[in-house]
Amino acid sequence: MVKRQTTYTPKPDDISRRWFVVDAADVPLGRLASRLAPILAGKHKPTYAPHMDGGDFVVVVNADKVAVTSTNSQNKIYYRHSGYPGGLKEESFESLIERRPEAVIERAVRGMLPKTKLGRRMIRKLKVYAGPDHPHRAQSPEVLDLAIRKVSF
Repeated sequence: MVKRQTTYTPKPDDISRRWFVVDAADVPLGRLASRLAPILAGKHKPTYAPHMDGGDFVVVVNADKVAVTSTNSQNKIYYRHSGYPGGLKEESFESLIERRPEAVIERAVRGMLPKTKLGRRMIRKLKVYAGPDHPHRAQSPEVLDLAIRKVSF
């Protein structure tokens, strides 16, 4: 009899979540988001399964110091729609980073996650803070070095 190899599917009890903290100061926005999305999805773990949320928690600090090119800071526009006729609102990067610096990183990472119930569950594990302090000290997060070259434009 031939023994068949079966696909490994993790059970909910097999999933262990860790906490990481990332400093976003002088890190390019797109590179930061492209490194955080797989961590939230759990793709860095050997127990990854595309139908399960096996990712880790990520705390991002210094969101107000994230780097973008001077051209992007002037020309990048964020859109949202209220659902009503004429309800399209637009806001520039500069005004959004002043008003809500956390939203810039959240929107960049959300765009790189699945647009499903699973993606909405993954984005809840992302915690973004404008300054260097965060209230997650009790989880004892590990410092995550993303090996991204810090730049200043």
